[in-house]
Amino acid sequence: MIHRLMIWIQLFALALLLSSNASARGTGDLGVIIERATGSVQVVETSTNSSLGRIEGLGDLSHASVVYSRDEQYAYVFGRDGGLTKIDIINKKIVKRVLQSGNSIGGAISQDGRLVAVSNYKPGGVKIFDAETLELVADIPARYGSGDQLSKVIGLVDAPGQKFVFSLWDAGEIWVADLSDVSKPQITKFKNIGKNPYDGLITPDGRYYIAGLFGEDGMALLDLWNMDAGVKRILDGYGKGEQKLPVFKMPHLEGWAIAGRFAFVPAVGHHEVLVIDTDSWTEAGRIKVHGQPVFVMARPDGRNVWVNFAVPDNDTLQVIDTQSLKTIKTLIPGKGVLHMEFEPRGEQVWASVRDEDRVAVFDTDSFEQLTTFKARKPSGIFFTSRAHRTGL
Repeated sequence: MIHRLMIWIQLFALALLLSSNASARGTGDLGVIIERATGSVQVVETSTNSSLGRIEGLGDLSHASVVYSRDEQYAYVFGRDGGLTKIDIINKKIVKRVLQSGNSIGGAISQDGRLVAVSNYKPGGVKIFDAETLELVADIPARYGSGDQLSKVIGLVDAPGQKFVFSLWDAGEIWVADLSDVSKPQITKFKNIGKNPYDGLITPDGRYYIAGLFGEDGMALLDLWNMDAGVKRILDGYGKGEQKLPVFKMPHLEGWAIAGRFAFVPAVGHHEVLVIDTDSWTEAGRIKVHGQPVFVMARPDGRNVWVNFAVPDNDTLQVIDTQSLKTIKTLIPGKGVLHMEFEPRGEQVWASVRDEDRVAVFDTDSFEQLTTFKARKPSGIFFTSRAHRTGL
């Protein structure tokens, strides 16, 4: 009798397990689309190119960005209003939301996935939160000069060794924060790197941090493997002798492209994409494009580079062949193309078409539009594959 009861208990437990597994869902093909006008995000999947639902109540998402937990279930959304929101994309709900500043501009997640950092305009600095609880664990004010001034912080990225790297717009500095001991952050400061660094990026291997300079033509390069060498200027004076156009939208360096030994970055105030030889960090060429580039993004295999543009040319996408360094395709998805995101293996690319309230999905070989679906003033698109890439 006892033996039979034990068998029934085991069968019941197995049935529960099978039922649970049947309703479980993986996260590898998921992502979110920022709906900037309504403070919401759509949860989407790339297997069927469809929307799975919407999460509301995320505040001002006019310049929002997203990072993911290591298990890809949780997304951390950085809002312009200083809001940091942790959302569960499987269950489509807000886990926790904190207003951590008056004005923020992005964030990053640490190498081990335990810390979330937010870069702030007001008050200037970086705040570090526990990724599980969103409790504040460290505060790094961006003081400069005599110490009574706070700089806007931009270009915040994660780096190997439990580090965060960021730039100070007002101070013209790059800081490296080592959070190996979160109770005692170790800050290394590099001063006089150039005027008004406007964004920053880190190479996929986590070695080089580059800050673009808005106040002058050039970029600042920091080798994180050899920090004693200091910051090096690269592409100095790339616009010398040319008339710079008014800048209608700041380029986004975190959407840069690496293909083989070359990096492709947007030129500030010019209708050009700059090509950099990453062996020597010198200019290897320039590619004339349709307008002022905003995002310059490489397909995951590096075969081509896709570019979108600031107004008045923001209805257009151009595709650059990375072997010939020539534009091979011009597409007109619609008015207000703000962001692109490649599916993890690069066979398709999604583009937000803000002014038409939709997202368009293209085949990256044929360049044909495969599908489109509605979204409320969409901007950033972020797939969970970012969880396992440095600097994203």
